[in-house]
Amino acid sequence: MKRWMTVPCRVPDHAAAAAAAERQDTLTKPPGSLGRLEALAIQLASLQSRKRPRVDRVHIAVFAGDHGVASEGISAFPQAVTGEMVRNFASGGAAIAVLARELGATLEVVNLGTVNDPGEIEGVRREIIAPSTANLRHVPAMTDDELDAALDSGVRSVARAAAAGTELYIGGDMGIGNTTAASALACALLGEKPETLAGPGTGLDKQGVARKAAVIADALRVHGALASPREQLRHFGGFEIAALAGAFVAAAQCGVPVLVDGFIASTAALAAVALRPDARPWMIFAHRSHERGHGRVLDALQASPLLDLHMRLGEASGAAVAVPLLRMACTLHGSMATFAEAGVSEA
Repeated sequence: MKRWMTVPCRVPDHAAAAAAAERQDTLTKPPGSLGRLEALAIQLASLQSRKRPRVDRVHIAVFAGDHGVASEGISAFPQAVTGEMVRNFASGGAAIAVLARELGATLEVVNLGTVNDPGEIEGVRREIIAPSTANLRHVPAMTDDELDAALDSGVRSVARAAAAGTELYIGGDMGIGNTTAASALACALLGEKPETLAGPGTGLDKQGVARKAAVIADALRVHGALASPREQLRHFGGFEIAALAGAFVAAAQCGVPVLVDGFIASTAALAAVALRPDARPWMIFAHRSHERGHGRVLDALQASPLLDLHMRLGEASGAAVAVPLLRMACTLHGSMATFAEAGVSEA
C-alpha cells in the first residue's frame, strides 16, 4: 500500500454541524419543513467547518481510460469512442461540458490511456498509463505499478482542486467497457453474482447483458478469492475507476466534500471505503442510476441519493445535475431570516 493511503481521513466538524442545526431551528419555517435540504446544509457545514456552507466553487474531474475486456463484445459502442469522447469533452460538446459551463464549474479532463489516442489536446491532461487495461476475463486488469499510477492521478487531481479552493469535488468517468469492470469489481467487493449486478451499460439487449454477466463470471472464477480490496481493484477495476477511488480517499484526507455520481463512480466509492473506511463521511451521493447494479452498491454504502432521473450516462453528469440542489440548500440555510429578524412569532 502506498504511504499516502495510510494517512487518516479528516473528521467532520461536529461543532459546525451543531451550529448549523441550531441556526436551522431559528429560521422562519416549521422545524424540518425543508426536509433533506436542511440535512444537506448541516452536513455541508460539518464538512466545510462553516456555520453557513457554500458550494460556489465546484471542481469536476473526468477520468478517461480504455478496458481490455472490451474485446469480449460487452459494449454496444466501439472502443474508439473513448478517445473520441476525450476530444468531445475538451471541445465542449459532451453533456458534462455543457453542465459544467452552466454551473460555472471547473472541468478537468484526464486521459489515462485510450486505444484510439487523440494526442495532445488543449484542456486535456495527458497522464497516460497504457493504451488500456488488460482483459480482466483472463488476467488482472492492472499491474501494481499501473494501479498506483491510476490512484496517484486521482490524488493529484484533488490536490489541484484543493489548491484552487474548491468547495465541492465531483469525479466522472469515461471508458468503453467500464460498466463491465465496475460490475466485476462490485461483485468481488460485495460477494454478489454477476447476473444481479450486470446491466445494459451503453445499451445492450438481454442477450448482451447475459454475455456481460458470463464474462464477469469467468473473471471471478479465474481470479478466485483475493486478499484485499486493493487486489480486487487491481484485478477487476479500470484506470478511471482506480483514479476515482484515489481521488475520493484524497478528498477525505484533505477535507474536501465529494459529490458522487452514478454506478461507476459509486463503485469507485465502494472501493475507496473498502481501502479507507473513514472516507465515507465525506461522500454525498447525487443520484440513483438506471444501471442495474447501482442500487446494490448504494445499499452497501448506506447511501440515500438525492435524485432518481433514470440517468446512466456517467461523465459526472448526474452529480452535476444535483449541484443546484446543494446550492439551494446552502442559500436557504444562509439567507432565510430568523424568527427574531423577521419579527415572526414562534410556536
